[in-house]
Amino acid sequence: MDFLLLSVVILLILVAEFLNGCTDAPNAIATVVSTRTLSLRIALILATTLNILGAFSGTAVATTIGKSIVQPEAINLTSMGAAMLAIIFWSLFTWRFGLPMSKSHALVASLSGAGLALAGPSALIWEGWAKVLIGLLLSTMLGALGGWILAKFIQSFFSRSHPASAKKTFMRLQLLSSSLMAYSHGSNDSQKFMGAFSLALLIAGLSSTFYVPYWVILICALTMGCGTAIGGMRIIKTVGFKVVHLESYQGFAAETSAASTILLASFFGIPLSTTHTINTAIIGVGLARHKKLVHWNVFFSIVAAWVMTFPVCGIIAYFSAFMLQAFELAGLPILIFLFLGVVYIYDLFLYGFSNWKMSRFKI
Repeated sequence: MDFLLLSVVILLILVAEFLNGCTDAPNAIATVVSTRTLSLRIALILATTLNILGAFSGTAVATTIGKSIVQPEAINLTSMGAAMLAIIFWSLFTWRFGLPMSKSHALVASLSGAGLALAGPSALIWEGWAKVLIGLLLSTMLGALGGWILAKFIQSFFSRSHPASAKKTFMRLQLLSSSLMAYSHGSNDSQKFMGAFSLALLIAGLSSTFYVPYWVILICALTMGCGTAIGGMRIIKTVGFKVVHLESYQGFAAETSAASTILLASFFGIPLSTTHTINTAIIGVGLARHKKLVHWNVFFSIVAAWVMTFPVCGIIAYFSAFMLQAFELAGLPILIFLFLGVVYIYDLFLYGFSNWKMSRFKI
């Protein structure tokens, strides 16, 4: 039974990592596609390859996730599975509407919600939560500010350059900045599910101390890469085309600012939201030119998904942990049925509401 439960939990972790590739990793290449610097196919290959390479750059973030968010003894395989179910549900829900979401916040909230269900407030490690809050500030402030400063500098320095020549220069530079962005994403985001995977191995007694084996790094990196290659287009459309219409120099500025912030956080083992970082950097470069260039309704929809991630994932993980504790593996299909039912009912509501609105204008 323990082996079966471990297998199910690892499968859920890999599904969550795959969805991480679908909904989070595409942020790394959204700008290089929107500026027409690279075709979608080449950009996906670039993102997949460099995300995998970035995953091998260290394990500081994975260690923070595995050791510094929830007490290892305050979480078991059942609650770990509940946390992954919460992430999977929220990932599918946001991906359905093409909204990028923060896997960092989803993972932290879900692990915490499941830990609270099992052991109460004593399960939480507040030092780790402090790192998460620092990451939130870094992703929001440094991403936007760095993008704004760099875009302003480029506008001033290249103001007398011929537009065609400047565009060609920044299209070349964007190849470097997008590569750095994809690599930095792998260095931070992929590690989060490596930490969850390694924590599951520790809970199951397959390792005596918390560490991240190389085979775990490889499996998680490849899984995320497959997710990017297969399902990343929806997020690329939202981030790259709908928030701000980007020129090549703006894409370069946004990617450089975001990648620098992410690499800094990865070095200190701070799990930040790469989604927040690149999106706020895009807002920064848009504001550097004119505030009217930012499509604020799209941006606020993205922000709404960010804000809801903590409470939604925490509550779902808390509820799922209780269900799985009560029914064990038999509770898994029940929860999946409930989650799919919620999405279906929501879709029916939207469909019916849109038809009602259209019917008001029919003669």
